[in-house]
Amino acid sequence: MEEERQDREADEDGGGESFADMLEKSMAGATRLEPGQKIETTVLKVGAEWVFLDVGQKGEGVLEIGEILDADGKPTVSEGDKLAAYFLSGEGGELRFTTRLGGGSSGAAQLEQAWENGIPVEGRLEKEIKGGYEVRLGGGTRAFCPFSQLGLRRGEDAAESVGQTLTFKITKYGEKGRNIVVSHRTIVEEERRARREELKGSLRVGMIVKGTVTNLRDFGAFIDIGGIEGLLPISEAGWGRVEKIGDVLTIGQVVEVAIKSLDWEHDRYSFSLRSAMADPWAKVGAVYREGSTYYGTVARLTPFGAFVTLEDGVDGLVHISALGEGRKINHPKEVLQEGQKLTVRIEKIEQERRRIALAPATDDAAEDTSAYADSSSASMGTLGDLLKAGLKGKK
Repeated sequence: MEEERQDREADEDGGGESFADMLEKSMAGATRLEPGQKIETTVLKVGAEWVFLDVGQKGEGVLEIGEILDADGKPTVSEGDKLAAYFLSGEGGELRFTTRLGGGSSGAAQLEQAWENGIPVEGRLEKEIKGGYEVRLGGGTRAFCPFSQLGLRRGEDAAESVGQTLTFKITKYGEKGRNIVVSHRTIVEEERRARREELKGSLRVGMIVKGTVTNLRDFGAFIDIGGIEGLLPISEAGWGRVEKIGDVLTIGQVVEVAIKSLDWEHDRYSFSLRSAMADPWAKVGAVYREGSTYYGTVARLTPFGAFVTLEDGVDGLVHISALGEGRKINHPKEVLQEGQKLTVRIEKIEQERRRIALAPATDDAAEDTSAYADSSSASMGTLGDLLKAGLKGKK
């Protein structure tokens, strides 16, 4: 490390003032760093063994290169990148930092220091035991992580986590290191709180964001957008009527949703899948025109008529007075049933009120809108055929 430091000094000042002299001057009047203090640093140089950091003072900080290497041994940061790090010590005129205490030679003294100062440690989930996991920390030290502190979501298989290497906080350090309890959930919660503060300054109602489905309930789905989790009500799951949220979403699915509300004070947020989709009503007047005939599906029967879906988000009403073919009926269910295919003609469109008045029609003149709606006509018939079948059944 000393050779790297000297090379860096020579590059910067041509062999003038030594680093030790500069460090001594820089420390005069500088804000004192406390062991375990977390600060945001800027990467100045990535060397062969050390990473040099701008730590907000005139003196540079150093970080072991192994902490920023990926599985292939390549650095995950470069000059100019921001990096959150914990201050370890300033002994010998050297500002030592860490992102977490890792494997290798990490001993009891370092683990105790990590516990006292809240510094994360790296550990491997060795096996599942009663109530949680056995975790192997640096230097071969064993620790215990309760199931509740791993951060698993409901429905996930706990056994699948064995073998993973994660970052933990030591929540208990007893018997000189022979009784250690750790928590990964604490790390996750801290990261989420930091991310939440970032989002608080950037998110706005109406924005389209990506999220992951974390849970499905009868009333909707919970969506995590990376820092906050909110509810997507079943009424916002699509332009058409959604009976079961599981018909349109699955746990783990990545979706684009629109932000409907942000209540930072009470930590409540809501999203809409429907608002992130194109509004099918925009086709009314272009694809769907007054006087034209289309295929549809009976969606709902009411005492005053039948609602027919031309496509998800585009429904029209056939009034009961138009359903009897000259004969009076008391309820549309006498001649129709939900889910039934039907040929209809658009009588009137009210754009501002988003209403379409429909009337029964023969399927001979029905327009092919298969690109927009279900046009399977094999099981369809005219209203006259349906009415006759209904009356015949009564006889």
